[in-house]
Amino acid sequence: MENYTYNSFMLQLEGLNVSKEIYPLFLFFLFSYLFIMVTNVGIAILVFSDKNLHQPMYLLFCNLPFNDILGNSIIVPRLLIDMLRPSSERLISYYECVVQAFTVHMFGTTTHTVLIIMAFDRYVAICNPLRYAVIMTNKMVIKLTVSAWGVACVLVGILLGLTIRLNRCRTLIMNPYCDNASIFMLSCESVFINNVYGLTFTVFLFTGSIGSMVLTYSKIALVCLTSKNKSLNSKALKTCSTHLVVFLIMVFSGMSLIVLHRFPQYSNYRKLSSILFHIIPGSLNPIIYGVQCTEMRRSLAKLFDPKKILHTK
Repeated sequence: MENYTYNSFMLQLEGLNVSKEIYPLFLFFLFSYLFIMVTNVGIAILVFSDKNLHQPMYLLFCNLPFNDILGNSIIVPRLLIDMLRPSSERLISYYECVVQAFTVHMFGTTTHTVLIIMAFDRYVAICNPLRYAVIMTNKMVIKLTVSAWGVACVLVGILLGLTIRLNRCRTLIMNPYCDNASIFMLSCESVFINNVYGLTFTVFLFTGSIGSMVLTYSKIALVCLTSKNKSLNSKALKTCSTHLVVFLIMVFSGMSLIVLHRFPQYSNYRKLSSILFHIIPGSLNPIIYGVQCTEMRRSLAKLFDPKKILHTK
């Protein structure tokens, strides 16, 4: 008969099952984390310190660096420590596990909701440019930001609330870090409601974000095709391509993780994919916006070579 430990407050993380690749992988995660911290903090400081970047598009974008910093900080440092520990010593308290799971799901959900409000900003800027300053006020930016984080908080709160009500009879988290599924799988009770809400949550989130992107970009494309304004079309291409690339990276990373969940034989690839889901967007977002956005390039140039900017004026 199998022994069960009921409602234990100390859990064990399975972690990554790697042997020879542990040190290259450790260094990859370490340098990726440092890169994410430096670039995202730098972008956020640049936007808030340069008055030329105090525009709705850049202020809304600052939600992404903050989300990337928060999401990676709760995962990667702990992962790096666990990689150097034997599997028997990869212990985590139940409360810490729940906080980690909440942050993990907030990261994924907020990425979707932030990209939705950024799509709205691009829609107003291109489809209704004359009223852009009237619509996208500082008050509207605050409302959109609060909505993005508030909706994510409510959805994830319900998700975790349905899980923490369950009694636990197991202690092994079959993942490198805690998430909702790995916690409710510790229970010997019925998790039917959890599965139904989890599936509804995922479908609602992906349908909402993909649907809003399709609708927004269809209207933007229609305006660009019917307009003979080359300046407008050029602006639309630059700003929308940046936003769209970030969105596609996020969707591809999320879809890869969902697909790999359906194939238990590829559990190691799924674990690695779950970590890359945090690292890849966090690394690429500041590069894409920093390189593509003209105003950000000018601000960076002014920061590193102010004399050059003065001569070019």
